[in-house]
Amino acid sequence: MNEYISIGPAPPGEPCAQVGQPGYEEQALAECRRYVALLRQYFGEEPPGARLAVKSFPHDFGSYYEVVCWYDRKKKKSMDYAFRCEINGPATWDAGVEIQKPEVA
Repeated sequence: MNEYISIGPAPPGEPCAQVGQPGYEEQALAECRRYVALLRQYFGEEPPGARLAVKSFPHDFGSYYEVVCWYDRKKKKSMDYAFRCEINGPATWDAGVEIQKPEVA
């Protein structure tokens, strides 16, 4: 897995945990794990060469977390999957599949 594409911390049409708020890390990690599960339900399991994961990134107020899709440029299906997740992913938690919504503090 050579490269990754950032997908986001939650579906784009939903609010998400904000860096610096109390309990951010726990809430953000829970949201990201649920988003990974939603993406897998929406698009199916990752093909060989692709892997959905939660990644931390540095920020002035500490780390923040997002879902990323690692992919191998040599495997077209893995690239297609990653870009499908980024561009055509579910906009809300309820986008066509049943999944437990994260609780917002």
